[in-house]
Amino acid sequence: MLCYGDELLSEVDLITLILGTGTKKMDAGKLAEILLNDAGGLRGLARRKGAEVMRVHGIGPAKASRIMATFSLARRLNASRLCPGFKVSSSRDVFLHYNPLLRDTKKEVFIILLLDSKNRLIREERVSEGSLTASIVHPREVFNAAIRESAAAVLAVHNHPSGDPRPSREDHAITVRLKEVGDLVGIRLLDHVIVGEEDYVSFREHRLVVWDQ
Repeated sequence: MLCYGDELLSEVDLITLILGTGTKKMDAGKLAEILLNDAGGLRGLARRKGAEVMRVHGIGPAKASRIMATFSLARRLNASRLCPGFKVSSSRDVFLHYNPLLRDTKKEVFIILLLDSKNRLIREERVSEGSLTASIVHPREVFNAAIRESAAAVLAVHNHPSGDPRPSREDHAITVRLKEVGDLVGIRLLDHVIVGEEDYVSFREHRLVVWDQ
């Protein structure tokens, strides 16, 4: 790695370096190979939680933590810069930031971005995690946070673990409900962006609900 760079190293080699050591009966390289095969490849391994990684004999809490930390760093590195003060000018800004962070997540995660009057990010808030239903994503949680931060607008974003960003009936119903409540309390729903594996759907761009002019 130090002499020739990472280009000559295989995925097994790289995982071997992360593991550091093997077991009494198996070296780190063989353990890395078994780990990747069990997960169905690198993307499958990236999707796994700690308990799932530790199902492979020879992977304990320390090794599992190193593997998870590596993938977490990779996701953060790939995410675009979306920090407080960043002006959200397009739904693609949202996709570029959240796609690396959410595409390997097995559950639907619903996040809101709290924005000021110039669409600059105040902060983000994770509203729910699990199957996306109207009962889980409640306007009360969304707009309580917005009111506390004196936000002028909110932007909703969530992922589809299937990788297909096309909205479901539940997605449409939640968007309509959030927009109605936002209009009532005077805090705009700027957009609802659904993040897939390779693409996204913006409710505003596709005019999937009636937006103010």
